[in-house]
Amino acid sequence: MTEGLARVRAALTSAEQSSHDAGWTMPSAFYTDPDFHALELEHLFAREWHCVGRVEEIAQSGQWFPYRLLNEPLVITHGTDGTIRALSNVCRHRGTLIATEKGKGRRLLCPYHHWAYDLTGQLKAAPKIEERPGFAVKDCKLPSFPCEVWMGFIYVNLDQDAKLFAPQVADLEAMIGPYHMEDMWLGYTGEAVWETNWKSMIENYMEGYHLSPLHKTGLANLNPTDMCEHLEPQENWFGYSVGFPEDLPRVTAGDPGLTKHQSNTCIMAMIHPGNGIGLAADYSSYLCIQPEGTNKVRYKAGILFWGDAWPQSAVDRAVELFHQTMEEDRSVLEPMMIGYQSAHHAPGPIAPAPLEGTILDLAKYAARRLGPVIDAEA
Repeated sequence: MTEGLARVRAALTSAEQSSHDAGWTMPSAFYTDPDFHALELEHLFAREWHCVGRVEEIAQSGQWFPYRLLNEPLVITHGTDGTIRALSNVCRHRGTLIATEKGKGRRLLCPYHHWAYDLTGQLKAAPKIEERPGFAVKDCKLPSFPCEVWMGFIYVNLDQDAKLFAPQVADLEAMIGPYHMEDMWLGYTGEAVWETNWKSMIENYMEGYHLSPLHKTGLANLNPTDMCEHLEPQENWFGYSVGFPEDLPRVTAGDPGLTKHQSNTCIMAMIHPGNGIGLAADYSSYLCIQPEGTNKVRYKAGILFWGDAWPQSAVDRAVELFHQTMEEDRSVLEPMMIGYQSAHHAPGPIAPAPLEGTILDLAKYAARRLGPVIDAEA
């Protein structure tokens, strides 16, 4: 076992044994060690379910969008049979990427030599190439990956033997189902790459301790730190809730079936390994997070709105607040990676569970999934 893995394993063991009132943050190796990062890619990101976007992005039959999951280029299609699929985006001829942007049509057309595939991945044309032993058009198809739609989100798993996604988050669905995210509409989507570790981004997204200090002129007016409550972590997700001030003006109270408490509560949930959901009755945000290295993370984000009462000015303000919040987060997360390189960085105490309990929840998840893997490689 390398020195870096040994430090991580010791910290994971400590996290497993810690309570939320006695937890400590993780050592820098948890975020910077390349050997630990390789295990994360192999045992988390290559085997667990990932959100790649929303059904609204391909609402019509014949639409598609490209997405890269780790080093696997995908194209997400809405077939003429109504089925949403995750297909390999690599041409079976010479390996060129087939779709490089969103599109709509009856065929996916490789730009290089115009090999054409239908939206199930079946090859339909290979111009000027005769069939021969080992090659027949009807037998050539783009590989597909497990794909599910849940609450309006599209999830993909690179593991062909993956267990179904929905049953794994049935407990979360029971909590957030009344908000009916599947009926919200997509008002914004975007992508970016930050120079920080993917777990640092998740920790930041999932703790309320920083809301009032860092976001004092924006998000803290909606969700102040003092209104945060820790949620009991589950096997496949963890989270916290935060209230809205009683006098906060809002466009809508959301689904009419919500209780007053539900309508006045925002639920922050992280579905392992990298799908963050910030759910509120009026509008919600989400992140699809995946690493690009130990010190770089790529994410896709979106904002969802409930109902048709939203004037464009209110939508614009929500999007502006989202960008303000993200840039404020980025201003501390990217320099944090410099801090992790310091010989003087050391773990510190975690704030009480309502504020930073989720930091320990993430460490415990890593311990459950990767602790035995590290031990097996020792």
